[in-house]
Amino acid sequence: MTSSPSGDREKVVSKLPAGLQQDLKIRTAQHGIDIQHAVEAGITAWRGLGANLSPIDTARAKSFSTWLPSGQWEGFRADCSARGVSLVQGLSQSIQLWLDKNPAPDVQRPVIVRRIIVCNQKGGVGKTAVAAGTGEALAEDAEQLHAVRISKHFANALSETDPAQDPVEAAHDPLEYEDLPGLGQRVLLVDFDPQCHMTKQLAHEPLPIEGDSLTKHMAGEGKGDLRDLIVEVEDERFGGRLHLLPACTDAFLLDVKLSGVRAREAALERALMPLEEDYDAILVDCPPSLGLSMDAAAYYGRRRPEEVPGNSGVLVVVQAEDSSADAYGLLTSQIEDLRDDMGLDLEYLGIVVNHYDARRGYIATSSLESWMEIKDPRVVGVIGDLKEQKEAVRVKRPLLAYAPRCDQAVALRALAREIS
Repeated sequence: MTSSPSGDREKVVSKLPAGLQQDLKIRTAQHGIDIQHAVEAGITAWRGLGANLSPIDTARAKSFSTWLPSGQWEGFRADCSARGVSLVQGLSQSIQLWLDKNPAPDVQRPVIVRRIIVCNQKGGVGKTAVAAGTGEALAEDAEQLHAVRISKHFANALSETDPAQDPVEAAHDPLEYEDLPGLGQRVLLVDFDPQCHMTKQLAHEPLPIEGDSLTKHMAGEGKGDLRDLIVEVEDERFGGRLHLLPACTDAFLLDVKLSGVRAREAALERALMPLEEDYDAILVDCPPSLGLSMDAAAYYGRRRPEEVPGNSGVLVVVQAEDSSADAYGLLTSQIEDLRDDMGLDLEYLGIVVNHYDARRGYIATSSLESWMEIKDPRVVGVIGDLKEQKEAVRVKRPLLAYAPRCDQAVALRALAREIS
């Protein structure tokens, strides 16, 4: 719970209400400081007060320890005695004082909405799972702590481990987990695939083909406000911040409809732009296609004037096997053509190697090595092929709600932070 001692600090042991302990842990994580320094500052501020604060209920206080500068605890103990309050009460008031002086920071919101285009023209690589999981990680409660594994370990794994050891297994050391506050973003997941996988996996029904849809809005045939089609992905950890624009099977006709639309490459942007003011991030789960729909998605993800680099772009999902490499080549060729033909400033946010399982042997491990050798774009996440994702799909729940501390959930949170 505390950092290692440094300098002339000494360990102190007392008690503190469990709620205060949790609030302290979350707030220090939000501000990026050690618990010991927050306690030190709180005690210093409390000792400088001209009068005691209102009493705090300490009836169910639990053991608490930290490291403080030598002499501070003895001086604090003497002040508590002189003021007629117990040591636990004084400590509790000190912690509450620090919390009051250091409120939770505001969620960092982008100036221009982030547009993350999750794609690969090969089906079955898990684009939907990565798009949904990344959106879930972006939307998690900023007032709670969530298990995260910093994904930079993947980038270093090949050079730091024995050649006989699987690099991802080495990078999955549980000691590398860290509890961090959620990102608290307002997120829209756009199911842009006519197969409707994301819609169904998140327990919603595809839009009826005779009704309104994203396809109709892109084709200039919209019947109402696109906002009316959006549904919430419900779970307390998302706090109403995670929404879904469901798919409709009429998207199978999208390329045909777009062929007759003026400035068809901008059709997705025209449809979604009215929604952007409501969100911090919009993730588009693309179909396995290289047609006009992919052109429209890529155009939507381009860097806009005055947008900072890395804010928006293409996130490519692959697997550690040869056919993914072939599909990746086709996708990047299309993106390069779009860049050249239309003068787009279209960035890669990175590569995600999904469904990785070292037990598949040499093909999987050597393929992972090949992906990691690519430096531009680089691998920004490796997601294991584990049972929790399949179970979440079966029960139609978001993975991060169904199994919040599973290996895949931890890796998806790292991915969200890596590309944020």
